[in-house]
Amino acid sequence: MKKTLMITLLLVLLVLPGCGGNNTGSNNTNEGAANTAANEAENQEASGSLAAVKTAGKLRIGTEGTYAPFTYHGTDGKLTGFDVEIAAEIARRLGVDAEFVEAQWDGLFAGMDAGRFDTIFNEVSITEERQAKYDFSEPYIVSKAVLIVAEDNNDIKSFADLKGKKSGQSLTSNLSQIARDNGAEIVSVEGFNQAIDLLVSGRIDATVNDGLSFLDLKKQKPDVKIKMVDEEEGGSRSAAVFPKGKADLVQAVNEALAAMKSDGTYLQISEKYFGADVSK
Repeated sequence: MKKTLMITLLLVLLVLPGCGGNNTGSNNTNEGAANTAANEAENQEASGSLAAVKTAGKLRIGTEGTYAPFTYHGTDGKLTGFDVEIAAEIARRLGVDAEFVEAQWDGLFAGMDAGRFDTIFNEVSITEERQAKYDFSEPYIVSKAVLIVAEDNNDIKSFADLKGKKSGQSLTSNLSQIARDNGAEIVSVEGFNQAIDLLVSGRIDATVNDGLSFLDLKKQKPDVKIKMVDEEEGGSRSAAVFPKGKADLVQAVNEALAAMKSDGTYLQISEKYFGADVSK
C-alpha cells in the first residue's frame, strides 16, 4: 500500500509542472496575438487609411447635396451630380462601397476632422491655406473665369474690351474684381442666374462668371442666346480632400482617377454634366 501511495504521489508531482507549462504557453500565445493585432492597427494608422477603408468595406464621403450640378438631389430624391459620380466610381475601383455623408459647407471640414468621413468631394478648390492643414488628390475638375456676352454682341471679344461696358457681377466675388480691373462699370447682381437674365434682356453688356456654370447652363438650355468670348489662364482646381497622414489612400484615389481618365470613364461623366472635358 505504501509503495502504491508513493508511486501515485510521484506521478501527481510529475504531471503538475507539465500542466502549468501548458497554461503559460497558452497565455503567451494569446498575448502575442493581441500584441500583433495592436501593432497591425498602429501600422495601418501610421501608413494611412486605405487598409482601414478596405476593412470597413466603404469609403465615407462628405458632400453638401445641395450644390447642382456637382452634388444635389435629383427629381427622384437620390443624391447625384458630377462630384458624386466621380467619387462613387473611385470607390468602386478601390473595391469598396461609396457612403455619402451630407453636411452643410461650413460643417464639411469639421466633420472630417471629427472622423465622420474619410474624404470630401464637394468642389473644394486647392489653396495654400487649405494645403497647410489637409492633403488633396490630383485635381478632378478645373473652373475658369469666362467672359459671357449676348449671342449677337460682336464688340466685346476679350476682357480688355470691357472698358466702359456694363458687367453684371456679384460684388463679393473675385470675378467682380476681374471685370473691375478691365475697366467695366459694375452692375450688382445676386448671382449667375440674374446676371444671365440681365444679359439676355440687354440691360448689361457682359458678365465675368464661372466657366462651369456657363457649361452647365448651355447643357440644360442649349438655345439660350449667349456665348463665351474669353477665359482666364489657369483657373481654380478642385480635388478630393483628406486629413493629413493618409498618403496611401490619397495615392489609391489618384491611381483610380488616372485610370478613369485613361479609359474614358471620366470624359463620359464630364460630358454628361457639362458637354465638355472639364479636367483641364
